Amino acid sequence: MTGLRPMREGDWGAVQEIYRQGIEAGNATFETEPPSWEHFDAGKRADLRLVAVQGDEVVGWAAASPVSSREVYRGVVEHSVYVEEGHQGQGIGRLLLDGFLDLAARQGVWTVQSSIFPENVASLRLHEACGFRTVGRRERIALMQTGPWAGRWRDTILIERRA
Repeated sequence: MTGLRPMREGDWGAVQEIYRQGIEAGNATFETEPPSWEHFDAGKRADLRLVAVQGDEVVGWAAASPVSSREVYRGVVEHSVYVEEGHQGQGIGRLLLDGFLDLAARQGVWTVQSSIFPENVASLRLHEACGFRTVGRRERIALMQTGPWAGRWRDTILIERRA
């Protein structure tokens, strides 16, 4: 059975490996390598980090960054959800996203947003099922540096969910 709990520093090895899998697959992020724990910790809100676990194994994670340091945007975050490649298609992404949205609401977040590659159909469908709407498409927003899309311009779909 899969459960959720707050992410701890001790989870970083597993979280970093899941992040690496997403980078290598080419449809999760423009990043070329996972950050260090220190960089991740500094950029993500400590109160908005979850891991999905099966027994003692971390099989997915969700976290969010503030979109701005300005007070008027205090309730707006950009989130990420990653599932270990061997556990995809088992409902773990939905479990994480539902849990994250509940946690975000309790923390006073009123807008959750993300940018998703249009080729990541599973993520787009998951987010739509959880009440996200498409705000727009950012065309040729960045040039991929690594992975199967290296050297190619990529679009992203900007999505959001408001409380």
